[in-house]
Amino acid sequence: MGLFDKLKGKLGGLFVEGEKVSDGFYDELEEGLILSDAGAVLAAEIVDGLRARCKKEGVRLRQDARAVLRGQLTELLESAGSREMDLSSRPSVVLVTGVNGAGKTTSVGKLAARLAGEGKKVLLCAGDTFRAAAADQLEIWAGRAGADIVRQQEGADPASVLFDAVNAARARGTDVVICDTAGRLQNKQNLMNELNKISRVLDRELPGCSRETLLALDATTGQNGLSQVRGFAGAAGLTGIILTKLDGTAKGGVVLAVARETGVPVKWAGVGEQIGDFAPFDPAAFIEAIV
Repeated sequence: MGLFDKLKGKLGGLFVEGEKVSDGFYDELEEGLILSDAGAVLAAEIVDGLRARCKKEGVRLRQDARAVLRGQLTELLESAGSREMDLSSRPSVVLVTGVNGAGKTTSVGKLAARLAGEGKKVLLCAGDTFRAAAADQLEIWAGRAGADIVRQQEGADPASVLFDAVNAARARGTDVVICDTAGRLQNKQNLMNELNKISRVLDRELPGCSRETLLALDATTGQNGLSQVRGFAGAAGLTGIILTKLDGTAKGGVVLAVARETGVPVKWAGVGEQIGDFAPFDPAAFIEAIV
């Protein structure tokens, strides 16, 4: 069973075997894309592009139009850039950002388990010191993943926790430090200042280290997800996205808009609560599921 087999695509029902493409088909497709959170402007662009391709290639049947659409949407996602993680230095650092409730801490735990399963020595940094019990939650995930953890008391300075984590990582021969960061709303200046402070600590303590900054993005968040990507990209220099909460939803179309407008690639996807419901994002498999 593939990672995206749980998805229930809203668009699949449009591609009835033997039926011809028509104006009504294109209208329904545009509506389906909007309902999947691609956004009205991008949905119109996609449908216009599909209509032009089908006309150029002489495509008359809906099942053939499906293949054209899959290729079109996969190209769009792949245009966002490399989905490879740069973990070449020792230690490397992965900062995980995102608003509260997006599945940020859970994603940190799942990523830790994934990397530990590849033989890497992982250390978790409990940098979300403002949310009650966030460090406790992360400690549970550390146990599940077989990772070390560095934490301080609730309300501590997140940059101070990261400083301790970096020093512990150097002393223990850690391969990857994954830092859970505070998750207040992206338009709160204090959060962005905190992310900048964390970045300065890394620049000072681990100059030149491999660094990934990933945004945990709730697939059901709609077009607000686009504003989250813009906000965090400006403050934190995002290198990628973890698309969360894809289980049983037809949503997730917001990543099409994100790819089109920001160029930030989706690198990981989570489709459930279990530790193994997490894998590298595969654009072709994702599009196959929703179309």
